[in-house]
Parts: sequence; structure tokens; C-alpha cells
Amino acid sequence: MKRHSRLSSVLHALLHMADHEGPVTSKVLAQCLSTNPVVVRRTMGYLRKAGIVSSDRGHAGGWVIKADLCSITLLHLHEALEEPAIFAIGNHNEAPECLVEQAVNAALAVTLDEAEALLLKRFSEITLADLAADFSCRHAAVKHGKN
Repeated sequence: MKRHSRLSSVLHALLHMADHEGPVTSKVLAQCLSTNPVVVRRTMGYLRKAGIVSSDRGHAGGWVIKADLCSITLLHLHEALEEPAIFAIGNHNEAPECLVEQAVNAALAVTLDEAEALLLKRFSEITLADLAADFSCRHAAVKHGKN
């Protein structure tokens, strides 16, 4: 099953931007992400609204990262993107009359709440600077034939 989220796409785009001097156009980012520039502009608009990126129009325009990479966490990006619930699984019926289904719902709710809290905590600990450093190490290894 292929999984996809705007978060993974935005991280991809931001890492390209962080590795690039100057503004990056929606067209270039769309090529990196194998998507349409309109999708890039729509998605990046969420980040602009959150103060993470800015954009300028015109020949020398494009998207730039405004915030310090060390201050941008995966949690900030997840929240800025207004992503849906972390997990797509949930209860079949939120208010069942069946006692069996009530027991199932209770077990699922507790487990999913705990898993979401753990994931969001981890998201708050990972910065864009961490990912950029990992990319730099991987790039250096490939460049020097160590991969």
C-alpha cells in the first residue's frame, strides 16, 4: 500500500529549498515532487500562512525558507499543513448500542490516542535541520562513492 501525505512532500520540497541558493520556483519544486506547480503553490501557501516560507513573484521570484531550520519541527509543519488525523483507522460506529462494539471502541481509542501522542512527541523533536544534516551526509557518501 502506497502511503502519502502533504508532510512528506513538504519535507522533500523544503530540503531542496534549503540546499538551493536563492528562491526556488513552484515549477522547479513541482519537478522535484513529480506534481503540478499549482499543487506546490497551494501546499506552500499553508507554510506561508504559518510564517515558515515566503514567496516573491516575477522573473527572480520563488519560494524561500524564512524560519531557521533548527526551529522548524515536523510537528510545526504537520500543524501548519492542517493535516487530517494521524491515523486513518478508527471506530466503525462512534456511539454503538452493542456492548461488544463499545468494548472494541474503548480499546482502540486508548491505543490510538497513546500512539498518536507518541508520534506527535517525536515529531516535535525532529527539526528540518536534522533532516538537512542527514541529507548532507547521504549526499557526501554518494559523492565519495561510499554508498
